[in-house]
Amino acid sequence: MKQISLGVFEMLNPNNGLPTLSHPQNRTATWDNVDYWTSLATTLDDAGFDFLFFADTYGYPTIEGALPDAVVRHGIQFPGLDPMLMISALARATRRLGFVVTSPTTVERPYATARRFASLDQYTAGRIGWNIVTGSSQATTDALFGTGTEQSHDSRYDVADEFVDLCLNLWEGGWDDDAVERTSAAYANPAKVRPTVHAGTHFAASGTFAVAPTPQRTPVLFQAGTSARGRAFAARNAECVFIQGQSIAQAAKVVAEIRAEAVSAGRDPAAIKIISGATVTVAGTAEEAAERRAELEAQYSLEDAAVMFAGFTGVNLVGVDPALPLTEIGGLSSNQGQTLLDRYVRDGAPVPTVGEILGRFRLTALRGFQITGGPEQVADELEAIIAGTGLDGFMLEPTFGGPEAFTDFIALVLPLLRNRGLYPPLPVGGTDGEATTAPTLRERLTGGAARLPQTHPGSRFRGGPLASTSQSPSPAREA
Repeated sequence: MKQISLGVFEMLNPNNGLPTLSHPQNRTATWDNVDYWTSLATTLDDAGFDFLFFADTYGYPTIEGALPDAVVRHGIQFPGLDPMLMISALARATRRLGFVVTSPTTVERPYATARRFASLDQYTAGRIGWNIVTGSSQATTDALFGTGTEQSHDSRYDVADEFVDLCLNLWEGGWDDDAVERTSAAYANPAKVRPTVHAGTHFAASGTFAVAPTPQRTPVLFQAGTSARGRAFAARNAECVFIQGQSIAQAAKVVAEIRAEAVSAGRDPAAIKIISGATVTVAGTAEEAAERRAELEAQYSLEDAAVMFAGFTGVNLVGVDPALPLTEIGGLSSNQGQTLLDRYVRDGAPVPTVGEILGRFRLTALRGFQITGGPEQVADELEAIIAGTGLDGFMLEPTFGGPEAFTDFIALVLPLLRNRGLYPPLPVGGTDGEATTAPTLRERLTGGAARLPQTHPGSRFRGGPLASTSQSPSPAREA
């Protein structure tokens, strides 16, 4: 039987998604305290979860360039701290848990990104992954960084392809595996360290990567966009793709499209692990779970949903007639949030109204499968989703904000998944023993080696020196 991967989706904000400020299990008093996050990380580590995933953005929801009062008052993805700076503390508190951090290819620079992730790979003993994004709340981010004219949705992916290539060249090409000697005569062998040269359309770099080989060299490469251009990017670069499945049929279609793109890109479709978000509301009985779900939905307001929708898509539905069809609203060709817009405006599907959009978005926002029930019911549904979609695992999403959604899952559902063979048993060195040498995140997720596999396009940079160039060079900028 296929064994799945399990992660947890989080954000370093007062709320994960729409506000739950009035509920006793909210995290507004603890979200900016590192002790909260180390406690969560150790809970997941002791339970045998594979990774903790941090979504992140420099931006925040705005409407026509202005910060709405509701964003500040209700803590809607605002304020926000940098999760990357906390990973070392979380790694120190855990033994096996992996960490995936979001970092954009729009306002960051390749060399700095490569250096940060290589450092984290060393600090975590190979338990780090990079969630590659081309931007979120991009209009806000562009204004904050003064980056000028907003790029089109697809052109941001063109930049990202080259950005990732340069990072891979730095990670994989600059040092031989045995370059470091650590003897009294030499720290490293100069003959086994080479400069990287890149002259491209968007970036240029020439010099030696100043980080020696780390356990994975390249972090595990995640990607989360499922637009047509996003799928092509994933097929070229990703090892794990994060989707938001809403139904078995919809998720199966997305999984099939991603795997078909992988074949077109010359890769083994099974080499890409596809993981969906899932909000699980579980209790001792189905009735108790339904009550808890209703309690959760009562926290979500249409006003907050409209503000958050505008922040992600650039489409302002605040104060718009609920009966108006969405296609009569301007901005549907927005260069941001195309994956989210595609949820609602699909070829051949009835055009939804503004009221229908906000009603659905209020309950699901950017979340994946919504699963509510008693332990057996939840386990059955998760098993059915895996069987019907070809997914490789789930990323659990918080409910009221605190850790209870995860601790309930660990206590009530995880033992059932293990009994059914869907999830591996807790390894030696769990809560009742000393930790053995932990596998890297890549080894846990793929079952392969710690290094980027030879079948991944990034392996071409090994054995360098390899100069990477763009087909259509333009005046290059520094990396």
